[in-house]
Amino acid sequence: MATITLDLPAETLAALRRSPHELAKDVRLGAAIYWYTRGELSQERAAEVAGLDRTEFLRACGRAGVNLFQSDAEDLADGHG
Repeated sequence: MATITLDLPAETLAALRRSPHELAKDVRLGAAIYWYTRGELSQERAAEVAGLDRTEFLRACGRAGVNLFQSDAEDLADGHG
């Protein structure tokens, strides 16, 4: 697994009221959701990035208001969605 370092001002952690560990989990989930909604990662891979199983990732997406259906109106009209 690769490691990425993110430097943030201490005030940011204080303002967010998160420990570094909690913030890391939030960032991983946010990145996973972002890449999933852009179609760059599958649900399975995004769940892996988030450190969750697929079911928990889908629940997290639901809590975040993410549309879990990746089809658009054109796909549906063409019968591909």
